[in-house]
This record gives sequence, C-alpha cells and structure tokens, in this order.
Amino acid sequence: MEDALPSGLLEVCLLVGVPREQLRSQLQDTERKPRSLLPLHPEVLSVFVPPFINRDDIHSTNTSGNNFNRGKRRSFRKKKERPKLENAKTLNGEQKAPGTEDITVPKDIDLIGLPQLCFPGGLYITSEPREDHIHFLVFTDVCGNRTYGVVAQYYQPMQDGCIASNGQTQWESVRAGKKPGCFVPVAVCVISRYPYFNALKDCLSCLLVQLRSFKDLDVDDHVKEFAAKLFLIPSPPPGPLHLVFNMKPLQIIIPSREDPDSPVIDLDLHLPLLCFKPEQVLQIITCILTERKMVFFSSDWALLTLVAECFMLYLHPLQWQHTFVPLLSRHMLDFVMAPTSFLMGCHADHFEEVSTEGEDLVLINIDDGNISYSKMVEEEPEIPDVPAQAAEAFKKRAESLHLHYDLELCHLRATTDLGELQMRRRAWQQKLNTEVQQMTLQLIVNIFREVKDHLNYEHRVFNSEEFLKTRAIGDQPFYGKVLETFMFHSFLKARLNRKMDAFARLELSTQSEEDRFNLMFRTPRRLTMGKMASKRLNSQNIINRRMVISMPNLQDIKLPESPTRKSSLRRIESGIAVEKPSKSISTFKIPEIHFPLMSHCVHSYYTEFFNHLSKAINTLPPDNSALLARYFYLRGLISLMQGKLLNALSDFQNLDKTDLRIFPTELVRKIVETLPPSERFQADRKPELKRLISLVMEQQREVTKIDDHVKHFELPRTHMQLDDFVKRIQESGIVRDTDTIHRLFDALTVGQQKQIDPETFRDFYNYWKETEAEAQEVNLPPAVIEHLDKNECVYKLSCSVKTNYGVGKIALTQKRLFLLTEGGRPGYVHIAAFREIEDVKNTTVAFLLLRIPTLRIETIYKKQVFEANLKTECDLWYLIVKEMWAGKKMADDHKDPQYIQQALTNVLLMDAVVGALQSSKAIYAASKLSYFDRMKNEVPMMIPKTTSETLKHKINPSAGETFPQAIDVLLYTPGHLDISERPDNAHPKLWCALNEGKVVVFDASTWTIQQHCFRVGRCKLTCMVMVEQSQVWIGSQDSIIYIINTHSMSCNKQLNDHRSDITDIVVEKKNGIPSEAYSSSLDGTVIAWNISTLKVNRAFQLPCQNLTSIKLHNDQLWCGTGSCIFVMSTYEFRLQMKIEHHLKDVCSYFLCFQLFPERNEVWASYSGSSDLYIWNTRDFSSTPQKIHLQDCSEITCMIQVKNQMWVGSSGTSQGKIKGKIYVISAEKKTVEKELFGHADTVKALCSAEDRYVLSGAGKEEGKIAIWKVE
Repeated sequence: MEDALPSGLLEVCLLVGVPREQLRSQLQDTERKPRSLLPLHPEVLSVFVPPFINRDDIHSTNTSGNNFNRGKRRSFRKKKERPKLENAKTLNGEQKAPGTEDITVPKDIDLIGLPQLCFPGGLYITSEPREDHIHFLVFTDVCGNRTYGVVAQYYQPMQDGCIASNGQTQWESVRAGKKPGCFVPVAVCVISRYPYFNALKDCLSCLLVQLRSFKDLDVDDHVKEFAAKLFLIPSPPPGPLHLVFNMKPLQIIIPSREDPDSPVIDLDLHLPLLCFKPEQVLQIITCILTERKMVFFSSDWALLTLVAECFMLYLHPLQWQHTFVPLLSRHMLDFVMAPTSFLMGCHADHFEEVSTEGEDLVLINIDDGNISYSKMVEEEPEIPDVPAQAAEAFKKRAESLHLHYDLELCHLRATTDLGELQMRRRAWQQKLNTEVQQMTLQLIVNIFREVKDHLNYEHRVFNSEEFLKTRAIGDQPFYGKVLETFMFHSFLKARLNRKMDAFARLELSTQSEEDRFNLMFRTPRRLTMGKMASKRLNSQNIINRRMVISMPNLQDIKLPESPTRKSSLRRIESGIAVEKPSKSISTFKIPEIHFPLMSHCVHSYYTEFFNHLSKAINTLPPDNSALLARYFYLRGLISLMQGKLLNALSDFQNLDKTDLRIFPTELVRKIVETLPPSERFQADRKPELKRLISLVMEQQREVTKIDDHVKHFELPRTHMQLDDFVKRIQESGIVRDTDTIHRLFDALTVGQQKQIDPETFRDFYNYWKETEAEAQEVNLPPAVIEHLDKNECVYKLSCSVKTNYGVGKIALTQKRLFLLTEGGRPGYVHIAAFREIEDVKNTTVAFLLLRIPTLRIETIYKKQVFEANLKTECDLWYLIVKEMWAGKKMADDHKDPQYIQQALTNVLLMDAVVGALQSSKAIYAASKLSYFDRMKNEVPMMIPKTTSETLKHKINPSAGETFPQAIDVLLYTPGHLDISERPDNAHPKLWCALNEGKVVVFDASTWTIQQHCFRVGRCKLTCMVMVEQSQVWIGSQDSIIYIINTHSMSCNKQLNDHRSDITDIVVEKKNGIPSEAYSSSLDGTVIAWNISTLKVNRAFQLPCQNLTSIKLHNDQLWCGTGSCIFVMSTYEFRLQMKIEHHLKDVCSYFLCFQLFPERNEVWASYSGSSDLYIWNTRDFSSTPQKIHLQDCSEITCMIQVKNQMWVGSSGTSQGKIKGKIYVISAEKKTVEKELFGHADTVKALCSAEDRYVLSGAGKEEGKIAIWKVE
C-alpha cells in the first residue's frame, strides 16, 4: 500500500561528506595544510528515510489497524566509534548500510554513486570559507521513471582536527580567539519524486541559514527535522491549487501541474533563451527530436540540469526516451562513450577531453552559447533546419518575449518586504513560463500538424513515405530524420489513440476554417486558388509550400432566399487565438509542523490540516468545483495518513462530481483491497461507497491492453480478395468509404478473376499519387485565378485540344469546367458550371477521311454548344463530366455538399483506373465508378417540392469513417459570449451522439465540425441536455450521467447514483435560471439534482419499470413508461394522475410522448402504430383524438416547435427502410407537410431556437438534415 500512496515532497534526505576519522588522519599526514591535500572520497554520512517516528508510535497513532503507514524505514548515521563501512545491496536490490540501524532505502537510490554527484567536481578541504552552492540532479530507473535531487553544499569549520558539527568546538574556539584551520565541504541532498527545483532550493537555503548558527544543535538532528517536515508536506494534485508552507524565513510554494497530463514546472523556463539565440535553441531542439548524442557543458553545475530540463519541457507532450543524465561527475566521463542516443552534461573544464575522446557527439556550450561537433565516425550531415514556417513563427515570438526581470522593476515602487519581493518575482516568472510554454508548444504543433492527414485510425497506419513526399524540399532532411525516432513513434501512438493532450488541444483550437471543412469532406489533396495566389505573391512559398485539402463553397448550394441568421446563429469572424487566457491560481496554507516529532505532534498536524481543509470546503461556493475537487483530494490523503479509510473513500468519491480527472483509481483500489472486514461491512451499508467500490473493482477486471501498434504503409506483395483490398485502400489513404472501394474493386477486376494482383495495385497506387503530385505543380496565371473562387482546386487537366472556343486545355474543378487557353498569354474561357449543364454527348466529327471523337456540352444559359476534339481522352472525359453533372444535381436537390465531393472522388478514381489498366477494357472498367450517373438513369431523383423548399442543408457526422453511423441523440446549444474564451467558442453548437459513446460537435454557424469524435463511456448514449452555459449532461446506457465542460470540451465530472440505463434528463428553470435537473433511468428511478452542488435533492422509485422518458411542466413531472404515463408532483414526488394504455393490442406499448402545454394536450404514440393520440390534460376520461400518418410504420420521435408538432418516423419504400418527417398543425390536427429527408429511420429530432429543426437518421444513412421552420 505504501507504494500506492502519493509521495510527499521528500523521498529521502542524505548528508554527504568525509568521515571525521578520515579527515583527521589526512590532515595529520599532510601537516594540516589544506592546499596540499588531494581530493577526498565523499561518502554518505547519514540517511534520513521516512517515517520519522518510532514504529511503536505509528501503531499507537493508527488505531484502525490498517497497513497504510507501517513502514520499516527510519534514519541512520555512521557512529564515530565504528570503522568505515561499505554499502551493500540486499537481495531485492535495495541499498543498505551494514552496521547501522535497520533501515530500508528506496531501491532506486544508489548510495554508492550518489556521493560523486553531490560533489561532481571533487571534494576539497579549503583554508577559506566558500559561498554555499546548490545544484540539481536527475535519476532515471530502468523503466524510465525519473527521480529528482537538489544538493546544497556548505562549509564546516575545522579546528584541531575536529569538525564543529554541533557548534560546540567552533564556539569555544571563537571565544578563545582561535581561527579555524580549514573548512570542510558537506552536502545535504534532498531526493523527490517531483521536479520541485525552485521549491527545494528555497527549502535548502533556509536550512543552510539555520546550520550556520554557532549554538545550534547537532547537524544530524537539524537535517532530520528538516527531512521530516518535507516528508509531511503532500504534493498538490493537478489543477489550480498551489500549496504554501512556512520554512523560516521564507514562504515556500509548491506549484501543481496544470492538468494530469502536464509536467510539473518549477524552474525558470526562459534560461535557455538567455544562453542561446533563437536559431541555436531551434538547433538544439532539432538535435533532441532527431535523437542525437548530446553533451551540455557549463562552468556552473546548476545550469546543466536546469537548461537540459527546460529543453525536455519545450518538447512536451513529446518525451525523450533515451539516457538522460544532465550532470556527470568527473569520474563518470566515460559515460559519453555510450553507443546509443543520450543527453548528458558535464563541467566546461572537460570540454577538450570529451570532444577528443567522444564520437558523433553534439557539443553544446551553455556558457558561450556555441554548438559544435566531436569527431565523426561517418560523414554526418549538419543539423537539419527546423521546417521554415514553424521556425520563422518561433523566432518572431521569441524576440517578443520580455526576458529580463530588471526591466519589469523599473516602474514599480521599491519594497522592503521579503514576501512581497518573492511574490512579485514569482508572478513575473509564472507569466513568462506560460508564454514560453505556449511558444514552444505552438512550434511542436506547427511542425507536426499535418501528420494527422496521413493517418488511418481504423487500421493504425501512418503513410510515412507519402507524408515525407508532401513536405517542402528544404524541410525533408528534418522530417527524414525525425520520422525514424522512438520519440516520433510514441507521438504517433498518441495520435492514433486520439489522445486529447496539450498538442491535440492546441491543434484543435488553432484549426483554420479550411481545416474544419477538411474534417467533413475527404477529397484528394490539391492546391486551392487561395493558396496558389499566395504562393505567387511570396516566392519563398515555392519552397515552403504546404498542401491542403480542398473544400466546396457551402454558399454554393444554399437557396437564394435563405435568410441571414440572427445573432445566436450568426458566425463571429475572428482570427486564431494566439495566447491562451491565464487561469486563476489559488493557494492553500499548510499548518505549522511542531517539533520534536512525536506521534502526538504528527496526529495534531494531520488533525489541523484536516480541519483547515474542511473549513475551506464548507466556505467555498459550490460552483467552484475545480477548487473543491483539490480540497477533497487533499482531505482524502490526510484521512488516509490518519488511517481513516472510509473518510478517505468518501472524499475521493466526491471527485466524481467535482473533477473526475484527478480521481486516484489505483490508490482507491488499494484502499478497497486493504479494508478490514469491519470497515468493508460499513462501506457496503453506504450506497455511495458501495457503488464506488463496485465501479473501481469492475474497472480492474475490465482493464484491457490498449492496442498501440503503429504500421507504416507498404504496397501489398500478394494477391488480394475483396476484404483485403478494402483494407489496403483504406490504409493507403486514397479513399475510406467501403461502398466506393467495392466499386473500385469491380472496376479493377473487370473481365478477370475477382482478385487483384500486386502489380495492378501498384500501378493504380502510383498513378494516383503521380496525378496528385502533378496537380500540385499546376501554376495558373493571376488572370485565370481571379475568375475562380479561392477554395476551388484544379483536379484534372486534359491534353492540349482544339475546341470551338480556341486551343487549350480543359480544366476540371469541383464547381466548373473552363478552358485554359494557350498562346502568348494563357487565358480563361468559361465552359460551364456543373449546375448549368443541360446535356453531354460523346460524338465524332469528320476531318478529311478521319472521324475524330468529340465531346459536346450543352448548357442552360448558352445557345452555343461547346465542342472539344478530345481524341483518345474523349470517352474518359465523357464519363467524368456526366458523373460530376449528376453529383452536382443530387447535391443541389438534397442540399448535401458531400455528394459533389463523392462525385469528385469517383471521377479521380476513374482517371486512375484508366491510367493503371491501359487496356481496351479501361473505359468500361471506369464506368463501374459512375455511381451518381447510374443513379440518375436508374432512379429519377425527383425531390418533392415541399421537401426541397423546407430542407436547407445536410451534414455528415460520420465523415471520414468507413461506414455511416446511426445518430442516437441531437442537441442544439445557443451561442454566448465569454471573455475568458476564444471567440469561436461563443458560436452555437450542434452536439451529435453516435454509437459506443462517441460525440461529434458542429459549429452551428457554419455547420463545420468543431470537435471530431470525443468519447464518453463505451455504451450507447440516450439523452443530452444543456443544464447551464458551461455544462452539457449526457445520459448513457451504462447508468452514468457524464458532465461535459463546454469550454474545454472534456468530461471531468459524472453522476453515478442511477443503477440502470439513463433514459432522460430535463431541467427546471426559475426566472430563466436553471435550478434543478431531473434524471430518469429504465428501472423507474427519478432523481432531482442540485445543479450547483450536484447533490441529490430527492429521489423516487416508480411502481413500475421501463421508464423511457420524462417531461416537466408547472411543477409536474410526466413520466412515460411502456404501459402508462405517470404525473408526479416535483416537490414531494407524489402521484397525481395516471394515463393508462388504452389500446386493445396487449403487445403494443407507449413509445414516445410530448406535452403541448399551451393547448393543455399530451401527444403520444405506440409501438408498431402509425397513429398519434392526443389527450386533453383537463379530461383524461374522454377518448383521445387520433391522427393517422400515411406510409408510416412506426413513430420514433417528436418535438413541439411553435404551434406545430414535428414527428419522425420509420417507413418502407420499395422494400427499403425510409425516414419521413410529418409536420402537424396543433390547431387543425392535420398534416401540413410530409418531408422525405432520410434513407433510414428518423432517430432524433431537435430544435434550433424554433427557426430550424434538425433530424438525424439511422445507420444506413447516418446524416443530419437541417429544416427551415415556417
């Protein structure tokens, strides 16, 4: 259990120096002349290991009988009368000192090598006292876990061969007027699990002040008290709470990490920027990213570790995975001969020795800011440059930083208060650290942002070759090295696991509008006109070109009469936010620790600590859940140290409702496993603890190994059947849609056995990639670009052909055909927009004795028919134009821009098939991919006028997936302005729940994906509601309500009080302010929640189960079950009325119902029925009205919008399931509109401010339709 307890500030403390007997003999041998002494061999004089009170005291303090605080470790020091003893290892690898008290030292602490690191330059006796010195250490175990050390060296005076370790000898010598003969260095080393460099430096500085006092007690006693105090200081949990404690004369602050995935930062991050120019900082970052062998040099031991640690933090969330020893003593220089990658540091005095002896080393001199190389075994190229655009942005931002604190002090008044000086400096440093973090994180994002475009998440494939080819020529050496590293491999694993770390959050928050469109439409990569124009303006961009995925102009398919959206739906134009808003940080003062350290003192300290935390919890407003969570966490730890296990479990259980991210799962599991039977019995009697124990133990049983392999794309070497071909094409990144790949398979296997050989696949793949690369080189003149939209791309160019518009090349974009005329100055001649085409014909014209294949295109607005003598290309262009024409027609009719993108993919696949097959059957094979043209010919795509007029747009939340996914729930949340958030977070949002707990969020002002697919749980989601501006509650079939923070778009709270599937959540508002939330579960439980505290106000169990939905009106809760609808009072949950199932068919049951309070009506439907039943709420004894819906198999959902009821249904047409929406007048009780919008059951409906209705379809279609409300 001890291993599971979070470490305190201190892991172990050591006193290192030279034994007195050795000193005495050395001085006698050299006649007491310090200058003639050789460096002495330092040894561990004392080790101080927790716990620091006797075992008997521990047993008496922990009366509960738990095993948490029972340890064997104490402190020891070497006795004067004992001879020098060598340290030995125990069988389990733990270090022991024989002949001392029986203690256990942490097994990863090397007592033999540590003394050298405490005196890395050697231990010398001096004749004059020297300044105290502090330096820093980092230790790494075989598993890569790091431990940190802070070492303080000070000098003890020595008189007549005696060290004044207890102050007595020195005091007497001073009184006698004697001057100390020499000074002996002693080191105090504090080792911690956390890199609290500044905090521990301050602590040791305070200790050194006390050790200087002449009349102090024995040094060992002082150091032991110091170590005991640090051991009792807990490390703060991640989040906005720092801990403060008093270490006279300073106040010590223990900073927390920003979030659970962030590192602890307690050092000055700008140090490397003071030592190196920005260009050199980038060079060093490149060396780390390419995993070179690096050695830092400095004449200041402290700088070695601090600068190396800064560079490690600059790379976050990437992590260095090789040897990391930022400080080597002079006896350890042979470490730099290691054959693998490493980062080490040593004194500048050893520069020549290391550069001469070492091979393939990058030598970084911190003192003069130089970077050089040792001798090279092979001719190693120079350090490659960081990608140019990322480097330029980094240098600009680095130059804007204010790195000198003295400049900040110029305008401030002077202060004589040490505490105020500390706070000023700390606040300035914290602000600067934040700016440096943002700058370096932006650098990492800029370098690796486009990696995601070459990932296949389903098959966990990274197409490294393709990624490298698409980099600018000057950037390829950099990426060529980085892509081979362990660090990048781990980065890929995190991306494929969709880890929401600092990289992902910044990448998401700085996405351009174009990037968000790319999430929705996966089309082949081409250069947009906007990018092409900017490339021409900046000649450097010819080298530093970035490839982008093109998008259609959504405005192109909107109806002309579509109204401008009002404020909450209007898009707010803004640039990408550069700086992250600073988060407010709170501090908590830890109570004083009183000495001597007896059991009652420790008990008193924990009691006071507990009381202070309880007071803070009780006085904190409930809406400050982030701070509450930290207080609960700390109080849980204190209860644990006191042996009060049930209290600890209760506090940890509160984290579910305050901040789930810091819940210590492993610690709670260990607590549960060590609970004595009596306490386990008590826990089982408390429902909330019983639930907590059950969940934690279930999680342990369900733990499955995360699939974290990464494949690099390779061309197949064997014949492929259909399933293998689908997988290979998806891995290649060419196309992901399974149905399209099936058609491609049919095309490539025309006239042969239904399998594809490796040569055919290779030819097809190479032609596709070559075409893509050639399209990147298309460089249109400005006179042509100005005729095209900035987001248009040229996808295909014909050969030079003769047309009736002149000689030139026919160009295809996603919107139009145009002729790129040839001659002195290339020009633009419009042929046709795809929506303007009236007919396309493939004919021949006579020329002398020949018949030349000709393409004829008739348009609506032009009398003149376009003719092009395309010769051998004619058949292919005929297929291409007809497919694009049909795709555009279908996109316009269905208001779905994805159709034109799919048609574009089809025609590019046709082109690749023809290019790869090179046979007489090539055109016939390509025709297999004419999906939309065939649909137009086989099934007339007539859309009813009512549907066409009401339907405004369609979006696809399954974009990029291999199959469409059913839409289970929809939620619209209006926009709002919050000065703490980025402007685009003020946009309205559409939340869409897909299968297995996945949620996609759209920006409802542009209908682009804002957040692609985050997950809450693993079960089907059943309901979503916006409880307040910052919270969306999501109910799941796993009986948990997940609470999403709408600012961070993450789940950090959950409610676990239900025991069955969550079925519905409603919110009660008083004076427009949310006051209570009600949730229901399938087993008939209804719970009323306090929204601020997330505590249960009331709970009620219905007399029957199968509770499927609840509605709220006038302090009444309407609960729909299969057999009846209950009406309950919200105050007492008292039954007021009951609406019985009235149909004769005993197999049917209530499927859904909706209140119409303005008309005193309740509308309901039954399973398997196409009828709507309407009751008057004032008289349930009368027969309900019935509305029959034609061509409807079953009513699936309904919502009230204004004076209408919108009803979603399931029906069949030509043997296929279809989804239809009925708009019913509440006044006339008649169907006003029948809307044919979906190719599958309508599963969900929601309203957007009563001006739009959004409908979601089942898994056959998986799309969302946006309808205008009249």
